[in-house]
Amino acid sequence: MSVKLAILKSGETVISELKELISDEKVCGYLFENPHIVQERSSIFLTEDSDETSRDLEVSMSPWIILTKDIQIPIRPDWIVTIVEPIDSIREMYEEKVNGNEHSMSSIEE
Repeated sequence: MSVKLAILKSGETVISELKELISDEKVCGYLFENPHIVQERSSIFLTEDSDETSRDLEVSMSPWIILTKDIQIPIRPDWIVTIVEPIDSIREMYEEKVNGNEHSMSSIEE
């Protein structure tokens, strides 16, 4: 398994340890382990000293299906729009959260 970001048909961005479920040499689903929904919010800061603006991206993660105690959730392949590799800071944030060294929100400068 490896940490991936999945965009779902619902528009949600989910980060998870992800594994393909294969039957007869064909992907029939995906297994999300410890899935968390990723939410981002952009902030723009204007400075008086110059014409430049600074952009920050605030990212937070929370358990994807908060009312379950299941840590492995199978997903049908037709619900996945795309699967991508997360940037290093997001992967680290996820791993810290899952391993108990939680940061509820992180900022990323653009």
